[in-house]
Amino acid sequence: MLLLLILSIWVDTSSSQVPYLGSCPDLKTVDNFDQTRYMGKWYEAERYFSLFEFGGKCINSNYTDGIDSINIISKQTSTLTGIHSTIEGEVQKTPNGFLSKMNLKYPYLPMDAPYWILDTDYDNYSVVWSCSNFGLFSTRNAWILTRARFPILEIMEKAYNVIDKNFISRAYFIRTDQKNCPDDY
Repeated sequence: MLLLLILSIWVDTSSSQVPYLGSCPDLKTVDNFDQTRYMGKWYEAERYFSLFEFGGKCINSNYTDGIDSINIISKQTSTLTGIHSTIEGEVQKTPNGFLSKMNLKYPYLPMDAPYWILDTDYDNYSVVWSCSNFGLFSTRNAWILTRARFPILEIMEKAYNVIDKNFISRAYFIRTDQKNCPDDY
């Protein structure tokens, strides 16, 4: 029964994050987030398993300034079918502007998804965290984004240091396939 409840929560949160017993940790995010420097293309280097990215490769997102939002266009190619797909989302501006703790809206999710930027140097890497509480459980997700499709080890080590410093398990990370991608991806 408990396993069915966990699976139900995991599937119902739609982004198929990793379920944990206990609430979300309160992790520190980037101070003085500079939204302008964050804009542009980010490639997904590694991520926790996510149903909406199942079988995806060449995953990247382009962030652009809107009037009252940050617009996000994410692309991927299915390794199963070869079909290219695009999804658009947005982060709404808060009264205090854009902060490193944001809520991302995608049309297929029943609720906003937390999008916390734990650290970024804006030019090479970004470590993004998402966690939602559901009573006794929480669901967690993490991404390492990079500006380069094939980041050098030194850049990945900086991202891993952020993950380790925040006690985020590396055991759930999956490397994103960025080989043989279309030029416009």
